[in-house]
Amino acid sequence: MSQVTTHVLDTARGLPAAGIDVTLEAEEGDAWTVLGSGTTNTDGRVASLGPDRLAPGNHRMRFDTDAYFSRTGAASFFPEVVLVFRVSDAEQHYHVPVLLSPFGYSTYRGS
Repeated sequence: MSQVTTHVLDTARGLPAAGIDVTLEAEEGDAWTVLGSGTTNTDGRVASLGPDRLAPGNHRMRFDTDAYFSRTGAASFFPEVVLVFRVSDAEQHYHVPVLLSPFGYSTYRGS
């Protein structure tokens, strides 16, 4: 199982956000390296996103919200959502949910 998971809910529609491409990256010096990618399923979740173990340090998840909102017919302000977070304990699981609407988003460290 991936050490990082996500769940995207479209709060404007009251539904899981299916079909969003998500990329997981790790910061390495001045660059970012892709560790994995996936697409949210019908429940808004990515079944497998990246490796089973992440090194401590900064990581980011990129969500292609432009393609999602284009498919749903909604005008939107954010074509991409990028979340940077820190892995401090390589033994823990990191769940990063996103609550999404065409003109805003929020996130938090889930369980």
